[in-house]
Amino acid sequence: MSATSDAASRDLQMSQQNGGGNNEKPKSKGNYKGFVAGVFSGIAKLSVGHPFDTIKVRLQTSDSTRFKGPLDCLMQTLRKEGPAGLYKGATPPLVGWMFMDSIMLGSLTLYRRLLHENVFEPIYRARAVSEAYGLPPAENKLPVLGHAMAGVMAGATVSFIAAPVEHIKARLQIQYAADKSKRLYAGPIDALKKIYGQHGLRGVYHGLGATLLFRGFFFFWWGSYDLFTRGLNQYTSLSTPAVNFWAGGLSAQIFWITSYPSDVVKQRIMTDDLGPNRRFKRWRDAAYAVGQEKGWRGYWRGFVPCFLRAFPANAMALVAFEGVLRFLG
Repeated sequence: MSATSDAASRDLQMSQQNGGGNNEKPKSKGNYKGFVAGVFSGIAKLSVGHPFDTIKVRLQTSDSTRFKGPLDCLMQTLRKEGPAGLYKGATPPLVGWMFMDSIMLGSLTLYRRLLHENVFEPIYRARAVSEAYGLPPAENKLPVLGHAMAGVMAGATVSFIAAPVEHIKARLQIQYAADKSKRLYAGPIDALKKIYGQHGLRGVYHGLGATLLFRGFFFFWWGSYDLFTRGLNQYTSLSTPAVNFWAGGLSAQIFWITSYPSDVVKQRIMTDDLGPNRRFKRWRDAAYAVGQEKGWRGYWRGFVPCFLRAFPANAMALVAFEGVLRFLG
């Protein structure tokens, strides 16, 4: 082996990278950092995204005479209730987002490290040995594919938390009765008790398969996040938080563009009857029903509010996540 190859091999052994856009080195004893940073990500996502969600829900649940559109809804809310009106009902999603982002981003950090150490680093070492034979030099850096793979794995992990949360949330959201006494569920705890009591754990996890499929599109989110991060670092002079902001926002848009139809199908499954009147026994049954009822536009119903919310909410979430990781060292 040449001296160059020896040096490359030593460098590869000494410089292990977690694959994030900030070139930080992972530490096996620091796995908790991703989970702590995820909590702050959830707080940031709620702070930025909840006002959008409030406007969306008010438009979805009111008749056309109350609000002329999103801007009118915003102005009426601010005028009658002040800024606090935009954050009504923020406590449940705050807890949910903090918990789920902690699991998702913490596991993402862990999977990045595991993929780097056990899959890609051995490849880099082999390539370093082969440099003497004229192959391209090895780069000790988690590739885009590694980020995308870690994203899918993190998505699958958090799905086991997200599926029951989103299932109960969806059930509550389709209760249109203004009189609370006429609603089937008084709240999330009541919904959980009734669903579990009547249908068991399987009922609580109704829609898990659709959730796993939907979060499989994290492949595009975290793969594109790494691509945007590399490009912005290479071709701009933006600060690190600015890079995190733009990469986080743009990659979230990529995720929703690729995943939104699967989310529509997931919601149809989660709001389907759990008893004998169940319509959709399989994912493809729900997908077919959406197309039959509304054509191709049915797969994109409600996309615009979701798309507008995705950039700022996820951009700030990623700024918070990466910032806390840097702070924790």
